[in-house]
Amino acid sequence: MTAVTLAWTELRRAARDRTFLFFVLFLPFMVILLIGVTTSGFTQERVAVVQADRSAMADALVAGLDAAPGLRVVRATTRDAGVQRLRSGEVTAVVLVPAGFSSTLQSGGSVVVPVLSTGEVGSGGSTLTTIRSVVARQAATVQAAAFATRSVSGTFDQNHARALALQRESPTAGVRTEVVDSASSYLPLGFSYSAPTMLVLFVFINATAGGAAIIQTRRLGIFSRALAAPVRPRDLVLGEGLCYLTLAVAQAALIVLVGGLVFGVNWGNPLAATVLVTVWCLVGTGAGLVSGTLFHTPEQASAIGPAVGIAFGMLGGCMWPLEIVPAGVRAAGHLTPHAWAVDAWVTLLSRGGGLSDILGPLAVLSAFAVALLGTATLRLRRSLTTA
Repeated sequence: MTAVTLAWTELRRAARDRTFLFFVLFLPFMVILLIGVTTSGFTQERVAVVQADRSAMADALVAGLDAAPGLRVVRATTRDAGVQRLRSGEVTAVVLVPAGFSSTLQSGGSVVVPVLSTGEVGSGGSTLTTIRSVVARQAATVQAAAFATRSVSGTFDQNHARALALQRESPTAGVRTEVVDSASSYLPLGFSYSAPTMLVLFVFINATAGGAAIIQTRRLGIFSRALAAPVRPRDLVLGEGLCYLTLAVAQAALIVLVGGLVFGVNWGNPLAATVLVTVWCLVGTGAGLVSGTLFHTPEQASAIGPAVGIAFGMLGGCMWPLEIVPAGVRAAGHLTPHAWAVDAWVTLLSRGGGLSDILGPLAVLSAFAVALLGTATLRLRRSLTTA
C-alpha cells in the first residue's frame, strides 16, 4: 500500500507540471493529426479532367470518375494545363473528354477518351484500370439507350436517362477481397500509420525525459525523508515504477482512443494490441527509471533522454518503414526495442495477425523490459541505500 501511496503522490506532482502535460497529452495528439493529414491524401489518386464537351453525358462521365473509389478528380482548363500537372506529379493521369463527345455517341459513332499518364510503374496502373471501368460502365448505358431508341421508342436522351436509372437500381455483383498470409512490411497510410508509430515514439521519449523527476526528487531530499519514515527502499522503487507505468499507460490509452474514435484507426486484434501496448509501456517505464538513475541533473535527462528516444525511433522505423533502408541499417534498427514494436504493429495492422503471430517481437520486447527494469531497480536501490 505504501508503494501505491508514493506512486499517487508522484502522479499528483506530475499533474501540476504544465510542461510535462503538454508533452504527454497535447504534443502526441498534434503530431498524429499533422502526419495523418499529410499522408491520408495518398489513399486517393488525383486525376485531372479536361472537359471539352459540356453536355449532360460528359458531365455524367466526370461525375462517375469523381465517385469512383480511389480517385479524386481535379479540373484542368486545357490539355497543356493537365499535362503540366502530370509532369509536376500533382496528378497520376489526365482524362481528356473530347468535343462532340455526346453528339457522336447519340449519332451511333464511336468516341475515344484519351488518358495521359507518365507510364511509371506503380499506382498509375490501378488508376488506369479504374478509369477504364468507369468509361466502360457509361458505355454500357449508351449502348442500352441506343438499342432502345432503335428498337422500342422514345428519344436517345429519354432512353439514356432510363438506362442510368436502371443501372443505379439494378443489383450488382459485389467483389470482396481478403488478404491471406500477406507479406506486407508496411503499415497502412494515413492515421493508421502515424498513430501506432507515434505511440511507440512518444511513450519512450516522454519516459526518458520524465527521468528528470526522479533526479529532482532525489535532489530535493524527498527520498531521504521518506526513508527516515518506516518506508523500505523497495517500496520507493516500486512506487516510482508504478508512477511511470501509469503515465505510460495513460499516454498510450490517449493515443489509442483518439486514433480510434476521432480518426478511425483500426488497431487490429484487440487482445494482441492490448498486450503489445502493455509490454511497450513496461519498456518505457524501464527506460524512464534508467534515465532517472543514469543522469546527474534534470537538465541532462530532459535534453539527452528525448534525443536518444528520437534516434532510436528513427533507427527503429517510427519515421519511415525499415523496408526502404539498407539491410545494415535495418539490422542496426533491430538493436533498439522500437523496431520490434513496429514489426509487431505491422503484423497486426497490415497482415491481420493475432497474439500468436507477434509472440516473437513480444518476447524480445519483454527481454528489453526486464533488462531495463532490472538495471533501473538495482541502480535506484543502490542510490537509496547509500544516500
